[in-house]
Amino acid sequence: MRAIFIMIKTEPGHTTEVANRVGDIESFSEGYSITGQYDLLVKLYVEDIDAVGRLIERDIHSIPHVRETFTILTFEAFGGR
Repeated sequence: MRAIFIMIKTEPGHTTEVANRVGDIESFSEGYSITGQYDLLVKLYVEDIDAVGRLIERDIHSIPHVRETFTILTFEAFGGR
């Protein structure tokens, strides 16, 4: 399993609604509200890195009030506790 992080920009006033819907995604691990250019930071675990594009299109971009996403792929984890 590989962790991926997705930053999500929502329409104003809809961050909590989007966060609740993202939490329903099967590969969801954690979600945080953040400040700056994006509103949410979501951590997902995927088995097939080649399926990330479809996951984002099918599961994230289909959620109402999602305006934009930025995806970060991970390669190696350090310092697990």
